[in-house]
Amino acid sequence: MISSRFTTIVQRAVCAISQGPALAALPESLIGNPDEAGAHVASLLATALRRVRITDSMQYCYIPAGDWQTDATPAAYKPKDAVSFHILAGGCCWLDMAGRRTTLKEGDIAAFPFGTPHRIGAGDDGAEIDPGGALPPSPWRETPILRYGGNDRIVRILCGYVRCEALSFAPFRNALPEFIHVKTAGGDDWLAGILSQIVAEVDAPRGGGSAVLERLTELALLEVLRRQLHQEQPEAIGWLAAIRDPVVGRCLGLLHSDPARHWTLDKLAKEVGASRSVIGERFAARLGITPIAYLRDWRLLLARERLTEENVPIASLAIDAGYASEAAFNRAFARANGCPPAAYRNQRRSES
Repeated sequence: MISSRFTTIVQRAVCAISQGPALAALPESLIGNPDEAGAHVASLLATALRRVRITDSMQYCYIPAGDWQTDATPAAYKPKDAVSFHILAGGCCWLDMAGRRTTLKEGDIAAFPFGTPHRIGAGDDGAEIDPGGALPPSPWRETPILRYGGNDRIVRILCGYVRCEALSFAPFRNALPEFIHVKTAGGDDWLAGILSQIVAEVDAPRGGGSAVLERLTELALLEVLRRQLHQEQPEAIGWLAAIRDPVVGRCLGLLHSDPARHWTLDKLAKEVGASRSVIGERFAARLGITPIAYLRDWRLLLARERLTEENVPIASLAIDAGYASEAAFNRAFARANGCPPAAYRNQRRSES
């Protein structure tokens, strides 16, 4: 019979081969078993996805026909930090990014976390159309519907953007590719039902329709992000690599679960069971920042969310974020966001 000790050695060797030589030097207590590691990664992913709450969104229905093309990049209405999207509600079209062409079909979602320049169209010699320039001034009581062309090869596209504080957190946002393509047609995909309901709300607006559209779009975005984050990622750097790292992942779990605690590198090392140097090296390799810098950015993300969603006093936010004083919190917040917390709150409220 194979001993458990031998089995542990084999598991450790497999981990070392798959994750690189640095992992082989870790104590066995940090390697863990695959089931525990998987549960830990799932918990951190759940933490990230719970933060995806839309604070601002916009969508309009674009219905071109025949041959046409549109530069979908310079949308003046889209905030710089928003994620733009196209939902194909009918027909098909091409999407071109720097000469790389993809076909979008009914039920497809295309999302752009970084506002990557791209064009959409049908045919090869279609007229240039600028639907964004034809939009009426916002706010809108109903979703604008913009029609171009006749009745030949009609395409229905729901275009717009969503904005949420979580995606202003660089480690989260940088874990996403520049282009996300999700297909829902065929099979039993519940996301297809969400998209059908979104289209129905656009086609037949009712009282409270804008709020329903926002929630449905939020659900669709959440599912798109979840599918993306659950894909196998070969990269050795970035947030997805960090949460799978036996040292960095445990540190992130601690920082996320108790962000107000006065964390130091010594305290993290004691809790995780790794040396200060190992923690520092692995944070630098996976995320390019120190644990304390990550904690600072995580605290500021939580503060931005609460400023947007709650009426909590700034002084209380400072305490909850682990700062010794309101003044220290104001300085840190202004350095990261370009304005103090009160001004940030007022700006977000004026945009909503």
